[in-house]
Amino acid sequence: MASSSGSGLTFKLHPLVIVNISDHHTRVKAQGLYHGGGGSGGAGGRVFGCVIGVQRGRTVEIFNSFEILCDPETHTLDRPFLEKKMELYKKVFPNFYVLGWYSTGSDAQESDMLIHRALMDINESPVYVLLNPSTNPTRKDLPVTIYESELHVIDGIPQLIFVRSNYTIETVEAERISVDHVAHLKPSDGGSAATQLAAHLTGIHSAIKMLNSRVKILHQYLVAMERGDIPLDNSLLRNLTTHCLLHILPCLQTAQVL
Repeated sequence: MASSSGSGLTFKLHPLVIVNISDHHTRVKAQGLYHGGGGSGGAGGRVFGCVIGVQRGRTVEIFNSFEILCDPETHTLDRPFLEKKMELYKKVFPNFYVLGWYSTGSDAQESDMLIHRALMDINESPVYVLLNPSTNPTRKDLPVTIYESELHVIDGIPQLIFVRSNYTIETVEAERISVDHVAHLKPSDGGSAATQLAAHLTGIHSAIKMLNSRVKILHQYLVAMERGDIPLDNSLLRNLTTHCLLHILPCLQTAQVL
């Protein structure tokens, strides 16, 4: 399905694209959407999206990406969703264009060409970025492959096939700082990242639990004051209005609050 050739274009891939694809894969896997037919996951644990950037002459620079919806059975794109995402990203990145698409897997599949062809009305020569999430972590090279499509005559029949292309990693200063920070991020207590995350979430849960408890106490106190069970204290009410977060809580019906 794929060969090693290329059009001679120079591809520059930014780390943000790799991070986005990896994050997309991780989120969908954690939510269990792979085999549900919903979301942006597909059959076999795959995710799909578009890559955006600029092309200057023979140099293609891929800066960012966004998710798209793809039917895992028919391998067709949700065009309204795609067009809406393109419109939104165009407002934020007016100089970026859809250069192609991305997916996850160990190798390009025959069904991928259906998606590839579907994007040719947006970009006549789309690029395909494939990330392998199951690669050996001891490998030194990145588990990312960039494909172009070329028209080859096979058995007398013209066919589009994927061909591998070389690429380099290109970064701006902000990306270098961020990637370096993430690479050197270590738990302060020497524990694993999972342990540190669990401790962090436990702390947030305790803080929310305490806040909820104190809001309930204030609510019960105010209700008792309104019923006349305890004397009305105007100074306390003024203090609550000035310093308490009650006045910034959303206005809800009593039944909703309780």
